[in-house]
Amino acid sequence: MSLEMKVPAVGESISEVTIGQWFKKDGDQVEMDEVICELESDKATFELTAEAAGVLKIQAQEGDTLEIGDTICSIDTDAAAGDSKPKEDAGADKKAESSASGKTGEIKEMIVPTVGESITEVTLANWLKADGDYVELDEIIAEVDSDKATFELPAEANGILRHVAQEGDTLEIGGLICKIEVTEGGAPSSEDSSSTSESSSASAASTSSKDTYATGHASPAAAKILAEKGINANDIKGTGKDGRITKEDAEKAERKAPEAPKSESKPAAAKASEKVADAPKVAGSRDSRREKMTSLRKTVSRRLVSVKNETAMLTTFNEVNMGPIMEMRKKFKDQFKEKHGVNLGFMSFFTKAVCVALQEWPAVNAQIDGNEIVYNDFCDISIAVSAPKGLVVPVIRNAEAMSFEEIEKEVVRLATKARDNKLSIEEMTGGTFTLTNGGIFGSMMSTPIINAPQSAILGMHNIVERPMAVNGEVKILPMMYLALSYDHRIIDGRESVSFLVRVKQLLEDPTRLLFGV
Repeated sequence: MSLEMKVPAVGESISEVTIGQWFKKDGDQVEMDEVICELESDKATFELTAEAAGVLKIQAQEGDTLEIGDTICSIDTDAAAGDSKPKEDAGADKKAESSASGKTGEIKEMIVPTVGESITEVTLANWLKADGDYVELDEIIAEVDSDKATFELPAEANGILRHVAQEGDTLEIGGLICKIEVTEGGAPSSEDSSSTSESSSASAASTSSKDTYATGHASPAAAKILAEKGINANDIKGTGKDGRITKEDAEKAERKAPEAPKSESKPAAAKASEKVADAPKVAGSRDSRREKMTSLRKTVSRRLVSVKNETAMLTTFNEVNMGPIMEMRKKFKDQFKEKHGVNLGFMSFFTKAVCVALQEWPAVNAQIDGNEIVYNDFCDISIAVSAPKGLVVPVIRNAEAMSFEEIEKEVVRLATKARDNKLSIEEMTGGTFTLTNGGIFGSMMSTPIINAPQSAILGMHNIVERPMAVNGEVKILPMMYLALSYDHRIIDGRESVSFLVRVKQLLEDPTRLLFGV
């Protein structure tokens, strides 16, 4: 009999979930209540357990978004009954299987793949598998950083992993990163390990045989919390199914104090240097440290200097009364969030305003390509986001055709992926105009640098109450300075000033955005 497993109801307001990762493969034997995959909603991460013992048939893949009640997999319970054998037969099969498995003598060399048209080198960020570990085909073994994004490196064969490059190494595209000693028949069993290793004991073998993929593995929510706390997942014990580290485990975890070194394990000089390193800092000390620049930081530095040197950059300023937008947000923000599930922020107003102005002044939305000017009829708005590894600029595609709700949801999605270092090259490529908001950090005024090959960028700043003359009277109004940096080679002063005045007009009377006037 085939038992269909459907996406369970995981919360009152949750209507859909995304498959985070499968812990079991299609065709694997599963036991009842065994964790087989993770489901991610917009609020939390959940583990899905098998509802019966049998052979798993996967119907939805990792990354698929399913509604509550959709079929996610099925379990063939008849196969479980048919596969049951006496322990002796099972042991004999296992031995025969293990004898069939082993090294083939083939060495698979893995090189740095091509990850983008303009990317020539990457940095090995961290190994997810240790040297000597058994890896399976397409299993993620490392993360590499380029000057634009972080990529996951999957294994290209089943076998034993041998590191060639170390964490922090910079490799060119095509450079050798690791080798895999190809094996057949799957990972070595505990019996094979004990027979080939003279130091392993029977008790150790029995203990390791109980470990599963979930043992010591952190769920995505737990991994994020541990990363924020600076805690290694290997330093805590999971209380979830099969020793899995849950979100609650991560929240309770505390960073361990560094252990005192054993006297017999390190020389006196090493102990002395550790004491100096662990000593508390004294006021007035003149310590300094050096850190290697990341690929992203080096590229940002190179591109900013290039823009300053290769463009005729000029900045024009204006100020806008933010009172009308603030009153509109105050009036409708609760209803907006209740209906659309996302906050009504300033970014959607600015995005809509610049899209209207860009279509009226197309030179601001254009770019120079050799001896030609490329005018764009669409508005791909780049949003500058301060990510952990540096400044990134994801793109909102066809923003001119999007509603306030769609813009706010896209901003939240891209900002979240940027903070988690999960943005793809495609999500950061292109863009015809850029918005940057230094006001969230308290900036009153700045001259933003153009995001090449674009021709203009609009800088938003903090909102400050200032006395303003209105119809002969002095009123206290919430004001914001706007700064438009533009390439004077393609945009004239009339166009830049008129563009900024139009943006000011739309923001000070946001009802114009609703009627397109």
